[in-house]
Amino acid sequence: MKRTPRIAIGALAVLVGLIVVLVVFVSLFDWNLLKPTVNRQVSAAIQRPFEIRGELGLDWSRPESPSGWRGWIPWPHVYAGDVVVGNPDHVEADHMAHVQRVDVWLAPLGLLSRRVSIQRIAVHRPDAGLVRLADGRDNWTFDLGSDESASDPEDTEPSSWTVVIDELVFDEGTVTYDDAVLDADFTVTIDPLGKPVPFAQIAGGDGDGDPAAGDYVFGVRVEGRYKGAPLSGTGRMGGMLALRGGDRPFPIQADVRSGSTRVQVAGALVRPLDLGGADLDVSFSGESLDNLERLTGVTLPATPAYATDGHLSARFDTVKGSRFSYRDFNGRIGDSDIRGTLVYTQAAPRPKLSGELVSNRLRFSDLAPLIGADSNAHKADRGEDTRQPAGRVLPVERFDTEAWSRMDADVRFTAKSIQHGDTLPLSDIHAHLVLDDGELLIDPLRFGVAGGELNTTLRLTGRTDPMVGRVDMHARRLRLDEIMPAVEALEGSLGQINGDATLSGSGDSVADLLADSNGRLTVLLDRGWISRNLMELAGLNVGNYVVGELFGDEPVRINCAAADLIVDDGRVRPTVFVFDTENAVINVTGTTHFADESLDLKIAPESKGARLLTLRSPLYVRGTYADPAPGVEAAPLVARAAAAIALGAVATPAAALLALVSPTAADENQCAPVLQRLQARDDS
Repeated sequence: MKRTPRIAIGALAVLVGLIVVLVVFVSLFDWNLLKPTVNRQVSAAIQRPFEIRGELGLDWSRPESPSGWRGWIPWPHVYAGDVVVGNPDHVEADHMAHVQRVDVWLAPLGLLSRRVSIQRIAVHRPDAGLVRLADGRDNWTFDLGSDESASDPEDTEPSSWTVVIDELVFDEGTVTYDDAVLDADFTVTIDPLGKPVPFAQIAGGDGDGDPAAGDYVFGVRVEGRYKGAPLSGTGRMGGMLALRGGDRPFPIQADVRSGSTRVQVAGALVRPLDLGGADLDVSFSGESLDNLERLTGVTLPATPAYATDGHLSARFDTVKGSRFSYRDFNGRIGDSDIRGTLVYTQAAPRPKLSGELVSNRLRFSDLAPLIGADSNAHKADRGEDTRQPAGRVLPVERFDTEAWSRMDADVRFTAKSIQHGDTLPLSDIHAHLVLDDGELLIDPLRFGVAGGELNTTLRLTGRTDPMVGRVDMHARRLRLDEIMPAVEALEGSLGQINGDATLSGSGDSVADLLADSNGRLTVLLDRGWISRNLMELAGLNVGNYVVGELFGDEPVRINCAAADLIVDDGRVRPTVFVFDTENAVINVTGTTHFADESLDLKIAPESKGARLLTLRSPLYVRGTYADPAPGVEAAPLVARAAAAIALGAVATPAAALLALVSPTAADENQCAPVLQRLQARDDS
């Protein structure tokens, strides 16, 4: 035999011998002798206690999945029992994680190509306890320290070794979460499903286009509290190895309840370990939208019960800010429908909510909080304290200006059809709400009312103490017969109402703002009717009394009614407040004060001679808004010479009232000639 074959045969024999010795050594060596060293080294690395309390071993076994010749090669099988990871010193709980047993199978041939190939990891009965203290410290952040002898990372070449895990499985696992910052304490239980559920079966889709998400492999249950409210839910998710990243989405599905709020999601996470994002079909429902702030951090108003569903896409970016888009959603709030798109961006210095909402059929009270209306009715429906004292009419509930400083907003809302009963014939609404650094601007806040339009600009500066507010309101071409459609006498009437109002003040509620307000209100009514029946229909008991005393029960035509009210530090004083009827001119004088809601008005008639009035003395209205007290003055009528109360004889500027005369109907307007005479008197 030649020398070379003999050397090769000898080398092969030595190699085989070494393998045999290695196999025998692995099989006979007591690996438990290494536990103290392993425990000590791992504890030092993670800077918290680590202990293998059970058996540590290594043997040879054939893997379950490989086929062909690889299936006949014995693979190293490492196992450890009763593995415990402790907590850092600042957490009092016994341990952070415990595993009853862990088994790891290694593919030895991969070592020849610098590849640590882990064919399978099986974890038995894992449980973990995650804790965050009130000061923000937690037990899931590992401080692995640093190696001072290591060279600069930029000068360190990446390792040529790679680690690949092919399969990670576990049976029932439990995670408890105790967070003092979020006031959360709940338990999550994870169970393998008996059979994987295809992604399309839960989330829909046909798998075309982007890579489809994997199957749902595990079931999830959650029970406990979140932000002080009960929390419970169920769900499904994909296998653990799907979390590794790549282009394949990680499937999730959940149905969670927190307090009165229910959230259902089905879809997938994109690169979950890298916080890539999410694409989910989401539905929300609950008693009020403001309850969502506790779960989402988004400031929303109090509303009636709601339900909505749409598609939520999220993209996480720690530099530019994460972005959440809830697109093409449909839903209801109370008895109103709503649809649209909302985008929430977590950016500095404040997060921002933007979007556009549309309602085809709106019951006005359902979305009144969106335009600043009082939410007491909805709070009362939920059994909450409305804080509105008895005997007060103006809302005293304080605006939540603190919430305004937590988020910016730019939202447009349109309602194409409004239901508000017969008392206020609104036809449509358009509002543009902008919230910027605690300042709320609604411009426009535009209503279609009674064939005309009510256009308002509202600005509230919540970052001042007290809050500063200003409202500019313009009413144009409101038809009297549409405001009171049930009054037969108004049918076909040409009566039209125009008005302007500008008020500014400071205060933290509607009542406080008005009590401190300054400004002016002007209203002009061209043609109309006044009667006791009309006052009864409007629910105005004081008006019913006054009309009855002045005119009896008969309807009386109003040629023109004009009011010019000056507001000074919450005190309202009319410079002009006159009704020019077919048989008398009625002048209203006196004051009212928003601060104490007091009334002190005097109503004096001047007969035109065509008919005698029922009343022989002036009327008064005193008391408060909630409890007005009308009556008849005891003193006789003032002398006619001192009661020059015809509209054309009132010495006050009329420019503001003339501006309210509709230019399209000036030739027929009953107020125009009287106001022109008044203006001429002012100019002379």
